[in-house]
Amino acid sequence: MLLLMSISIYISMLVLPAKTDMFTAIIDLQKLLYTEAEIIKTLELYLKAEEQRLQKVRQLRQEYGQMYQLASQDVDSFIANPVNAYLLVKRLTADWKNAESLILEGEGKNLIENITRNRDDLKFPDDEDLNGAAVALLRLQDTYKIDTSVLAKGYIQGTKHSSELTAGDCFELGRQSYNNEDFYHTVLWMQEALERAEEEIDKTADAAEILEYLAYATYKQGNTRHALKLTNDLLELVPDHPRAGGNKIFFENSLQKSEKKKKGDDGDVPVEETYMEFKRSVYGIPEREKYEMLCRGEELMNKTEEGKLKCHYHTNNHPYYLLQPVKEEEAFLRPRIVMYHNILSDKEIEVVKTLAIPRLKRATVQNYKSGELETASYRISKSAWLSNEEHEVIAKISQRIEDLTGLTMSTAEELQVVNYGIGGHYEPHFDFSRREETNAFKSLGTGNRIATWLNYMSDVEGGATVFPHINVAVWPRKGSAAFWYNLFKSGEGDMLTRHAACPVLAGFKWVSNKWIHERGQEFRRKCGLHFTD
Repeated sequence: MLLLMSISIYISMLVLPAKTDMFTAIIDLQKLLYTEAEIIKTLELYLKAEEQRLQKVRQLRQEYGQMYQLASQDVDSFIANPVNAYLLVKRLTADWKNAESLILEGEGKNLIENITRNRDDLKFPDDEDLNGAAVALLRLQDTYKIDTSVLAKGYIQGTKHSSELTAGDCFELGRQSYNNEDFYHTVLWMQEALERAEEEIDKTADAAEILEYLAYATYKQGNTRHALKLTNDLLELVPDHPRAGGNKIFFENSLQKSEKKKKGDDGDVPVEETYMEFKRSVYGIPEREKYEMLCRGEELMNKTEEGKLKCHYHTNNHPYYLLQPVKEEEAFLRPRIVMYHNILSDKEIEVVKTLAIPRLKRATVQNYKSGELETASYRISKSAWLSNEEHEVIAKISQRIEDLTGLTMSTAEELQVVNYGIGGHYEPHFDFSRREETNAFKSLGTGNRIATWLNYMSDVEGGATVFPHINVAVWPRKGSAAFWYNLFKSGEGDMLTRHAACPVLAGFKWVSNKWIHERGQEFRRKCGLHFTD
């Protein structure tokens, strides 16, 4: 509309000059023909601009249509794939902003206002959602060691799960990384964007913009010489680029300074640092690295330890289970971690999910200093809490846990139901409170968390529960449950129970858990079988 108004004003300036009685002389009429020719040129320019704009709109409509058609074939499978989830969020944030601007340039302002302001039933992700989806995809890339080009082609663990990313999709991943000051991933994805942009016929990203981001991220990674080369490439592409000239001077000065520094400093690493690095790499693997190795399914457990593990039929001497014992699989002995199979039925799982979905909120962690609950980037999921009184299924699940563990549920926390998002994870943590966490669980008045019961309510790719300090990985299996004690018999926390939820590679990960507390267990807890010394 604004463009049309500007054209009409321009035309009026051409055809409505100050009154000069043009009809009185042929010479003046000749001038009007020139004016008319200029109007035709102006309209041609407008139509060309509109045709180009509409072609872009048509292309966007086709891209949205292709994704929707693909998704509608199997909605659950489509959304469960992290690449598809990222693309969906991107289509409704960054891409939609482009669509808005294209439509607003023409006659579509009312359409935009109708869909974005007057429709309460439509939900749009925001920039935070886009950033979260991008970070999740990068988390999966790192944890599962997925090559950038392979992931961009839509492959996850050798299987093609989604359509390929365009140069624009890759650029957006790089841009989000840049905004987060994650220059390592910025370089990976901007390089991929650049390679794809060169091959694209219908360009989805600007090579000059990619090169500018790539150059600075490369500099921040410590490779100033290559950053300078990329900047020179940018200047060849766009000689009058508004920032490239200044960046070139900056990189050249940085190189000169580094050369001078090298002449007076041989750059040797102190002997102590070298020794500590050697000691770390030879005598132990950092927790983060161990966590990711276990997530990838690398077998780290000692074969002797693994050979001691057995499967049993478990009854806990309970009358009901004497007739119908459950399958118990040992995952580790000290601390004792076990899996119980076929604990929840599909019908029970659906009831739990149905009750939880309307209440799901961003999962929190407890600040060890203040005791307050807060969100954290290392726990990406949503959770809800269900009490025994709400539904008979919840009460039955609690009773089942009590029967199989011999521990009272009267002082346990409510059933927590958790749904993990795109690349959802929970980094290594303890379930019990340490000495320094003086305010933890104080409001409950039931003591520390003596044990953890974890129900798996879906089958997913990835998403294992791993214990980095004992090299154990427990893989989700719908209907099964894991159980372990967090405390020694003395009441001290068992540091070996530090565990993590691996990023979900593909699928919908649903779990529910009971955190069982000390109070009420004085005459119930076993003294031998489950406790570690």
